[in-house]
Amino acid sequence: MRRSAFFLPARSGGKRFCVLSSPEGAARGGIVYIHPFAEEMNKSRRMAALAAEAFTREGWAVLQIDLHGCGDSSGDFGDASWEDWLDDVTLAHDWLCRSVDGPVNVWALRAGALIVADWLQARSTSSVVLLWQPVVSGRQHVNQFLRVRAASKMLEDNDVRSEIAVMRAELKAGRSVEVAGYMLTGALASKLECMNVDLSKAGCSRVVVFELSLAENPEISPALANAVTRWRDSGVDVIVDALRGPAFWQTQEIETAPLLIERSLAAFSG
Repeated sequence: MRRSAFFLPARSGGKRFCVLSSPEGAARGGIVYIHPFAEEMNKSRRMAALAAEAFTREGWAVLQIDLHGCGDSSGDFGDASWEDWLDDVTLAHDWLCRSVDGPVNVWALRAGALIVADWLQARSTSSVVLLWQPVVSGRQHVNQFLRVRAASKMLEDNDVRSEIAVMRAELKAGRSVEVAGYMLTGALASKLECMNVDLSKAGCSRVVVFELSLAENPEISPALANAVTRWRDSGVDVIVDALRGPAFWQTQEIETAPLLIERSLAAFSG
């Protein structure tokens, strides 16, 4: 396996940091990875790297891109817009399509699934879309993010709700709110809150979705189950399963879920 790091110039300005993992021989196709939101991206780096290595050993070229204002890409988190992130998905996808023969699949984690779902509304792919623990509701995700700041103040439940309401008012007024070192703008929060993982009109050959749980017998969450039903009713080929494993994107210590990688390998094998 070969691994290279480089920057791609973005249409909106600046550069996007990328890591390409390539097999020794000719690649059978490609996989673009879209990372989650804010600190979840950093918590997930280890799992993303392990999965990329596993996919590459199976012959896939894997491109990991840091979106605008994230990781080692140019700009600050508070500079990024939803439209910038959609452009970044196109940037990565088009680059990999030009660089490899065969299908180029898309793999997203958590809120990365919201970005990919929106991207697919305007641009279809005939390949596989793999979603890890997708955020089904953007509004709920924003609420959870704001709760991080409220919780850091060791407030009671009622005070937490009041604090979140104050932050929401700030965002609605077009001002920015700082949460755990990330500056969330009103424009980005507003756009994110409007998003749901809707793949009912997505042009892709197959959607594979995995959720993780520490329960002895894990089950798909009701919210995801309802979304999958809607996708299937519209004719989308969906494979969905719940696996036992830690919520590595939010655990205090860096954790991994080997079973998730093992099952994901089959997603791209046909």
